[in-house]
Amino acid sequence: MANSDHTTIAAVPAWDTIMELFEAKAPPSATPTDGVVSSDVTIDPFRSLWFRLYVPVPGAAVAAATTLPVIIYYHGGGFTFWSPDRKPYDDLCRRLARELSAVVVSVNYRLAPQHRCPTQYDDGFEALKFIDRNKIDGFPANADVGKCFLAGDSAGGNLAHHVAVKACEHEFKALKVIGLITIQPFFAAEERSHSELWLKSDLIISSELIDLCLKNFLPDGSDRNHPALNVFGSKSKDITSINNFPATLVALGGLDPLQDLHRRYCEWLKSSGKEVTMVEYPNTPHLFYSFPKIPESSMFISEIKVFMHNLLAK
Repeated sequence: MANSDHTTIAAVPAWDTIMELFEAKAPPSATPTDGVVSSDVTIDPFRSLWFRLYVPVPGAAVAAATTLPVIIYYHGGGFTFWSPDRKPYDDLCRRLARELSAVVVSVNYRLAPQHRCPTQYDDGFEALKFIDRNKIDGFPANADVGKCFLAGDSAGGNLAHHVAVKACEHEFKALKVIGLITIQPFFAAEERSHSELWLKSDLIISSELIDLCLKNFLPDGSDRNHPALNVFGSKSKDITSINNFPATLVALGGLDPLQDLHRRYCEWLKSSGKEVTMVEYPNTPHLFYSFPKIPESSMFISEIKVFMHNLLAK
């Protein structure tokens, strides 16, 4: 990896250790843990479609009468790995609920290679429709689905983008997406970017791992210019005329092989007439947000808080 702040890099384990960390699972907790209760909600048992619900308990940070925005979160893992009950994601979503004073819905979607694109997008969107039309046990009365944010990291950031597009074209009963938070989203293009070539042997997301995930995810016969991945390419959906596309926050790391693609995504959103905020952390690799010891992890939570506050104040 390139030269960087040694404290940041030392706080990030190598890939084999990361896989071990993500192997650990965490059960839901009806008893408040770090100020948050959680429960698992089934959408469709035949598709293994469910979500983990995180609700901050009333206390010093959240008054009982406070209206809570809703964050619908999609986990990363190259469309191939992981689930909401993996401990790093349970910790992250619990942290988001607590520090952002929000209800968090962490969606379990079907994985490749058993389920290829567009299954993940269909599952992700189905979660929105389920929340919009159902009374959900454990969903607090002061949660406002009219103030909904879509969020996700890596593959989940990609998923959040595509679900946002679908949501803009759907008429919900009460749900309204007002913000999109994409954390190091997993995009690609046929020609590898400079950062992909520079960091092709990255310990966390190497070119070899990227290619494996794409092979598992894409329909047979597809290339890296498939619009699922190259959202800013010639084959991608034109969002210029989608007037209700949500304001977007994009996080990128200076040691992430995908960073150039994140910049292209921001440029594409701007050229499409959309509101976008890019935050860049030069010393951070892919998955930096999963490690609380990295200072930029807390810095980014603060950025999300400001982003949400500004949109909620409108």
